[in-house]
Amino acid sequence: FVEGLDAVATLDSRPNPLDMSPTNFEHLVRQLFEAQGAEGWTTTQSNDDGVDAVIVNRSNLIGGLAVVQAKRYRPDNVLGPSHYRELAGTMEEKKAGWGVLVTTSRFTAGCEQKARDHGRMQLIDGNRLIWLIKEHLDKDVLIG
Repeated sequence: FVEGLDAVATLDSRPNPLDMSPTNFEHLVRQLFEAQGAEGWTTTQSNDDGVDAVIVNRSNLIGGLAVVQAKRYRPDNVLGPSHYRELAGTMEEKKAGWGVLVTTSRFTAGCEQKARDHGRMQLIDGNRLIWLIKEHLDKDVLIG
């Protein structure tokens, strides 16, 4: 007998966003918002002041400028309140109406609560990101 092998795991051929370069991941996030009808721009890699992308929704009702931070982290690297504070500070500095923190990982309960309390910040974790990519870009991805 030989030691068991997880042959099923070798069958999945969906692309993994963790295999993308940080720059390509930031462009993917921007394209995701554009696919939902927003205008977007990806910032330069260096000296971006904590802004990976800028998204503008021109809707009269809830439109405005949003700064986006894209964190391409392994699933075990959880984002906490310090990530919330970084985005909140960037929003204030850039005078942005909205902030979006996108990750391939997940958020702590404390980070989620702070974002809810803030009221102008949206958090998108890895599971939601997978769903949004499938829904708006028609691509199946697997994070991990």
